[in-house]
Order: sequence, then structure tokens, then C-alpha cells
Amino acid sequence: MNRYSVILLLLLLHLVGSAKAQTAWTKVKEELLFEDAPFKQCHASTIVEVTGGKLLLSCFGGSAEGRNDVDIWLSTVDEAGVSVPVAIANGIVNDSLRYPTWNPVLFKTQEGRLFLFYKVGPNPREWWGMVKTSDDEGLTWSEARKLPDGILGPIKNKPVQLADGAIISPSSIEESTERWKAHIEKSIDGGMTWQHIPVDTSSGVEVIQPSVLFHPGNRLQLLCRSKHGSVMQAWSADAGNSWGPLFKTPLLNPNSGTDAVTLTDGTQVIVYNPDVPGNDWFNGRGKLYVATSTNGRTWKDVAVLENGDKEEYSYPAVLQTNDGLVHITYTYNRRNIKHVVFRP
Repeated sequence: MNRYSVILLLLLLHLVGSAKAQTAWTKVKEELLFEDAPFKQCHASTIVEVTGGKLLLSCFGGSAEGRNDVDIWLSTVDEAGVSVPVAIANGIVNDSLRYPTWNPVLFKTQEGRLFLFYKVGPNPREWWGMVKTSDDEGLTWSEARKLPDGILGPIKNKPVQLADGAIISPSSIEESTERWKAHIEKSIDGGMTWQHIPVDTSSGVEVIQPSVLFHPGNRLQLLCRSKHGSVMQAWSADAGNSWGPLFKTPLLNPNSGTDAVTLTDGTQVIVYNPDVPGNDWFNGRGKLYVATSTNGRTWKDVAVLENGDKEEYSYPAVLQTNDGLVHITYTYNRRNIKHVVFRP
């Protein structure tokens, strides 16, 4: 073997090793977060990183989803453990009227301001968007403020912030006719005002709860929960100002929420339930997988979070922290939130 053949062989071995490194996911932590929680049921977790690698985690909790005693709760997660959940938002309108709260979303801007978005109302067809902010990493929060009419805030999954500071918030509506429509809410002034950007209003594809992924050349990708048995996608070539049609990905979806994130190395990650729809909305949530992609179009499963049958493991949130680890939280049979950490 001559010198050039040796160099070529070493290069090929390096490329193979790099490919294996990109696809090898190692689980470094797994835990149920709550002990003696102050609520009977909980759902729809959301996470954000603050200083020192600490996570803030929020979910809604109460006697059962949709009941008036359901509040928004907040905990911290760090090396010292998990703090006791504290209620930080509720649906109290006045002394005689109280609504349930829904789907909190935590988001931290490049400037360091924390947002807590959530919904209040009798059901997802009649709810409205609310927001609180914090400038001390969640120690204290502003008074709750109702978002403008027509703006709901991120429905389930976190916004993203572009290099120019614009915030792209993935949202959707469930109409009184049961029609589902995804859209984007964009802010260029740090979340003070919002612009409504439609997504594929003509095809009849029904989706909610988008996630936003980054691709080279100012392209963005939406991944959405759908009624069509698959995770649906749409693409933008102009940093989210306009969107192409919705169409299927190869990922199954049993009408259940997903979440996705773009890692610092450009790898796309989705957490999803790999099953088909059943007779009821809660069918197909017993299995929960992690898949990755290099282009957003072809996907490979890299981890199995749950492999159940009739259980409910659903509504994941996924985040890469500054140390490179990937944190995933999700509903664990409505009784708890599970937290799993991977080294990708």
C-alpha cells in the first residue's frame, strides 16, 4: 500500500468514526421529577436553560386537564435536585369565574429576558393567549398580560430567535368547526408586538403545535402534529416570512404532540410517538422515540424513550443546553413529568 492509499484509508476511517459519533446517543440521566406533587395530574411540560446550567421547568397541573383548578406550575432542575412546584399562573377572572390554564411555553431571548406563555379558557377552541416575563431568571415574574386579539403565543413548542433578533413563534388554532390550522407569530421588537403569518391556508391539511428548525441559507422548517397519521412539514426560504405547502414526513404521528430542535452542529432532532391514530385521541402514545436528520427530510431513530402499549408518554419538550447535552421532558401517564438527558 503506497503513501496515498494509507492517507485515503485513514481519511475514510476518520469519516466513518465521525458518522458513528454523530449517531451514537448515550443516556446520562433519567428521572421522574415530582414527589408528592401538589396536583393529581400534570401535562405539557416545557423547559429552558438559565445561568449555571440550571433548568426551569413548567407544566400545567390540577385534578384533570380542562378543569378549573388547573394552574401553571414552575420548578427548577439542577445538580441539587428538583424544587417543589410552585403555582405561578392561573385562570382566575374574578371572584366567581375561573377557567383552566393550558400549555405553558418557556422561552429565553438572546438579551436574557424570560417569557412564560400560556393559554386560559374553557377549551382549546375558545382559549386566549397570556404572557408573563422575568428579568431575573424566573425568581420574580411580571403581572399576567393578555396577548392581542388574534395572537395566541406559541401553542406548545418554544419560539426561536433569528440572528437579527426576530422571534419566530410557532402557533396554531383549533376552530369551532374542529378545523386545525398552523401559523407563525413573528416579533421584531422583543415580543412587544406580533405579526400573524399564515401557513398553507389552501390545501386543507390539518395541523397544530408546530416546532421550528433551522437550515442553511435562511431556510426554516416546521414540523407539526396532524390528523393525517404523519408528522407534517412546511418550509420557508425567507426566514419565516412566507411558507410553502404542508406535506408528509416519513415520521408517524397518532395525533399527538411532538417537539424538535436544531443542535449546534446542525443535526435536526425530533421526539415523537411512532404510531398511527386509533379510535380515541389518546391512542398511540405508549411509545416515544427520538429521531435525527441531517437534512430535515430523511430521519433515523436514535433512542427509545418508552416502548409501552396503553400508557401515555406524550407531549415532549427537547432542548440542547450549553454543555452540549440534550434534555427531554415529557408527560408520564399524566401523573408525573419524566426527564431524560442524552449525550449526542
